[in-house]
Amino acid sequence: MERRREDVPLKEKIEDLLLALEKANLAEWVELYRRPLRLLYLNFLAGLARGLGVAVGVTILGTLVLYLVRELALQNLPVIGKLIAEIVRVVQREIYYY
Repeated sequence: MERRREDVPLKEKIEDLLLALEKANLAEWVELYRRPLRLLYLNFLAGLARGLGVAVGVTILGTLVLYLVRELALQNLPVIGKLIAEIVRVVQREIYYY
């Protein structure tokens, strides 16, 4: 026989609630909000990590795209090859300029 929710004793309900709060790490969240400087510090570090990840990712993907464009230009495709070669020349000129 299955017990209905209202038949569950109060003690069991409280134990279930405590278990749910422990799983949610509520105590750590409350402690974090009580110390706003630590919250700012952690968010700052997270922002730095995201920014570094984006920079590295864009660099790698940009390099791959430029390499593929260069390879296509070297294949001497009639119309596309000239356009790609011009783009590569402009990019290389800008890279060497800096």
